[in-house]
Amino acid sequence: MSATPPPPPQQPYGGSAQQLSPADEKLWSTLVHIGGILFSWIPALIGYLVLKDRGPFVRAHTATALNFQITMFIAYVVGGILSVVVIGLFIILAVWVLTIVFSIIAAIKANQGEYYTYPLAIKFVS
Repeated sequence: MSATPPPPPQQPYGGSAQQLSPADEKLWSTLVHIGGILFSWIPALIGYLVLKDRGPFVRAHTATALNFQITMFIAYVVGGILSVVVIGLFIILAVWVLTIVFSIIAAIKANQGEYYTYPLAIKFVS
């Protein structure tokens, strides 16, 4: 028998997520909102899954961005279906403009350290 002590207990798989600094929370929140302009709901989903346990500010912003981007994706699908009729093209154009405008507003608010809730967003994720 050896006199070596047992190894220290290890974190469970995944461990606990290290909290982000306030500056990093603002940065990631801003990037998630801007990413929604370019790549729709994908940056918001990745940001939510990866960063939701890293701080309350980034969790709130990624959740609200994901809700908005899913809502806009549904509106794009409806516009695509209705593009058989001319009204669908106007819906797609309106959704594109709304996505750009509201995402920029949300990114500015996130960069200033303020919470933001998108108008017209259906709450899928809390």
